[in-house]
Amino acid sequence: MNNDAPTHSRQTSIGWLDSCAQGLRNLTGWRRSLLAILLGALSATAFAPLHLVLLLVPAYSGLLWLLDGAQRDRQAFLIGWSFGFGQFIAGLYWIGIAMTVDLAKFGWFMPVSVGGLSAGLALFPALAIWATWRFGGRGTSRLLFLAAAWLAAEFLRSVLLTGFPWNLLGSVWTFSAVPLQGAALLGVWGLSALTLLAAAAPALLAGPARSPRGGRALLATFGAILLLWVGGFLRLQAAPEPGSEMQPESQLRLVQPSISQQDKWRADRREDNLLQHMRMSMAQSGQNITHYLWPETAAPYYLNRQSQVLSALQDILPEGGALLTGAMALDGSEDAQELYNSIFVITPEQGITERFDKFHLVPFGEYVPLRSLIDMTKITEGTMDFSAGPGPAILEAPGLPPAAPLVCYEVIFSGRVVDPDSPRPEWIFNVTNDAWFGQSSGPYQHLAAARLRAVEEGLPLLRAANNGISAVIDPYGRILQRLPLNAVGVIDTQLPRPVETPPPYAQLGRWSVAILVVLLLGASLAFRQRGAKS
Repeated sequence: MNNDAPTHSRQTSIGWLDSCAQGLRNLTGWRRSLLAILLGALSATAFAPLHLVLLLVPAYSGLLWLLDGAQRDRQAFLIGWSFGFGQFIAGLYWIGIAMTVDLAKFGWFMPVSVGGLSAGLALFPALAIWATWRFGGRGTSRLLFLAAAWLAAEFLRSVLLTGFPWNLLGSVWTFSAVPLQGAALLGVWGLSALTLLAAAAPALLAGPARSPRGGRALLATFGAILLLWVGGFLRLQAAPEPGSEMQPESQLRLVQPSISQQDKWRADRREDNLLQHMRMSMAQSGQNITHYLWPETAAPYYLNRQSQVLSALQDILPEGGALLTGAMALDGSEDAQELYNSIFVITPEQGITERFDKFHLVPFGEYVPLRSLIDMTKITEGTMDFSAGPGPAILEAPGLPPAAPLVCYEVIFSGRVVDPDSPRPEWIFNVTNDAWFGQSSGPYQHLAAARLRAVEEGLPLLRAANNGISAVIDPYGRILQRLPLNAVGVIDTQLPRPVETPPPYAQLGRWSVAILVVLLLGASLAFRQRGAKS
């Protein structure tokens, strides 16, 4: 027997890694930038719906090896920007599909909406990579610093210029409810930090930045991923069986009509579109339906202004029940009008009893920023910009516990679900219309964000989408029922119960980001000092 065979195999593997690391380090100019873009695009395959999570390892390890070759600040910044640009343009390509709804009018904006947005968002990973090159040190210290810098960059991306926290790195785990349970502890931010550490740790095994503790760092990060799965499995084992804890007082029907975006606002189709929602709501099913839940802008009218439409909706509602629907609201006088993207609660006895106004508006979709400088029409229906509501709120409907309402992409904002000054809600109601984005990855990524919010807050989430993906999600992120993308149908369900005790993240909120960043920076500094003494 050849006892040296395992050693030889290990040396061959390290030699191959060294060759890869050295080859990436030696790249310069456009070749280095192009490869960084490709590695970024490779990392985007880990997001929904593909979830090729293992490809994060060559993507982020390759990124660190490219960074080894940087000699100046601007080179490090460009490496990070190129990687970010590749990740965003591959992960957000579907935004351009919205322009095809009116190609003659908005076709010119397609490269701006995808390329321009990706270029701007790429500044955040660029800053993280530059800071890592400048201040991160080497080896394990650099790995920990990168996780802290990346996490800080994701947070800044979530809050600056209204924020756009789409596809945070921690969302790659939404293919299973098991690893998602980690979000109950430190939110999607904790998942992002852990994912980055595990994906980039193999870079410590080879190249100029090889660390004598690289093997231990790799084992530690992959061990943490294993603990994430074990902890998630144990939490789910202790949880009630999916669908076993429902509130029997009410029977809800989620309506998904799948009306195409081209037909949604046509003047000759508005009445038919509304009637389709009504017919689907009233269809017999053997269930005693008490509440109808309709998607974003399901009623294509100003419900607070058009009493005839409101009266027609009241007539279809069961006694003691209610309709929760998305619709536009128009406030003010003719000289000073304000337009809102809203959720209405309508009862057969009183009409409109509650209204929630969307507070996170989509730039260029619902309003044009710097309108005095930019001469263009917003992409959504009409010429008037939408106004923003005051923020997270509580929505009360008779026969239902209080809800946290979220319109469309408001669900992607971690820590911005519950109003901290109101009593804790018992469920989340998310309305959306993803018909803008066709058969693309966008609706799947949107659903992934919704699942994360349910786990973070410990609240069930009901999602009514015009063309999908409508779903009933329990407080553990498990999908109890769903309607596929572009399907026409309804979901009849009772309301799942929330967890008894709010999870740690629901109590900490975004403070968990500061805690994680401080811990990672402290660990990075400790390893750096330890290395200096050695």
